[in-house]
Amino acid sequence: MANSNPPDALANIAKADSESRLQYLVKESRKQQQLWILIDDDGCVMLNSEAEDCVPGWPNQEFAAAWAAGDWQHCKPESISLAKWKSRWTDGLSDDELYVAVFPNDQEEGLILSPYEFEELLNKGR
Repeated sequence: MANSNPPDALANIAKADSESRLQYLVKESRKQQQLWILIDDDGCVMLNSEAEDCVPGWPNQEFAAAWAAGDWQHCKPESISLAKWKSRWTDGLSDDELYVAVFPNDQEEGLILSPYEFEELLNKGR
């Protein structure tokens, strides 16, 4: 589903602090019943923080696509339904000792949550 936010609103959201971007992702993902990752021929794109390997997630296709540039221009956004995320991704990421990089900005800044913390927020909203 296409995003209905005007471009200025998207730019302001992208510039918001990490907590605000988390709240936006939870709200939008619940409303759309999906979230977005980037994939390439090898699977989903990974980010590395100082201590964790992470799968980044975005609230809509536009934000995910904005990351598909430079070193990642071969990647494409892919939506994952919240039902599929909860039934397969949470346990899978946890089993692989991976975390979720929530809505990272263009400086690769974002909150890092365990898959179960992330699912809990998706379940109860914020």
